[in-house]
Amino acid sequence: MADEYFLLVCDDVPHDVVITDPGVRVLDVAQVVRRLTGLSLWRSKALATQVPAVVLDARHPDDAAAAVAALRAAGARAETRERPGCGAAVVSSPGL
Repeated sequence: MADEYFLLVCDDVPHDVVITDPGVRVLDVAQVVRRLTGLSLWRSKALATQVPAVVLDARHPDDAAAAVAALRAAGARAETRERPGCGAAVVSSPGL
């Protein structure tokens, strides 16, 4: 008997929020990171300057887009990245 193939589909694929460049207003970006993550200002600044840095992971696409907009308004270059994993083919043998 042949193998069966299934395609997993996610309705809302989780996204990561990534800072690619903090820009010249690093403290403003760190304050936005602090507001988004709840980290201390010192840790937020360290996270914002170690690029590329994942600020938020596995967020709803709308929440990720709002976070990116806030980071860009503070002067950073930020983007959302789709998390891998959804849409992968899974092989299932009938004998298992």
